[in-house]
Amino acid sequence: MRVLGVDPGLTRCGVGVVEGVAGRPLTMLGVGVVRTPADAELGHRLVAIEQGIEQWLDEHRPEFVAVERVFSQHNVRTVMGTAQASAVAMLCAARRGIPVALHTPSEVKAAVTGSGRADKAQVGAMVTRLLRLDAPPKPADAADALALAICHIWRAPAQNRLQQAVALHAARAPRATQARQAAQAPHAVQAPHAVQAPHARKGRTA
Repeated sequence: MRVLGVDPGLTRCGVGVVEGVAGRPLTMLGVGVVRTPADAELGHRLVAIEQGIEQWLDEHRPEFVAVERVFSQHNVRTVMGTAQASAVAMLCAARRGIPVALHTPSEVKAAVTGSGRADKAQVGAMVTRLLRLDAPPKPADAADALALAICHIWRAPAQNRLQQAVALHAARAPRATQARQAAQAPHAVQAPHAVQAPHARKGRTA
């Protein structure tokens, strides 16, 4: 499985590609940051992010794209920029028919470090260890992108099993309901057979 992780942001959008399967050593294929100038017009910044992500998609051909799920913060301006960059990443993937998965920061931290409250330094250290790197990727946005990709590789099998179980349950539910309704329905009462009157005996003639 090859996954492109995207840590969305307007100024720095982290990107990282990891390949492997759950339970086996993973390999980093690339990591970096798509940057845009803070004083540029918003539309131009979004176009730059799109072009940068498209280059990564062209070069690495990932099977999945994992994007950090945007959550509410006190700084609304920061949230808006993150959400816009996240939408661009999802758009680029959807245009190519690549499945997109969203993971919350807590899910990523828990998957990589074992704690949903880990700080960026801990995440970077574990990413370095898991991918057998010489040093933590810089800046932290790049390490976060790799963590997203790792998280998806490890969580995807469990998510697939859950989705299959839900789909199987949904398919069986109508049949189970029909069978239950049929069992609870009163049996049709058959009309009693008509009782025929005995034939009158013919009297004997003298």
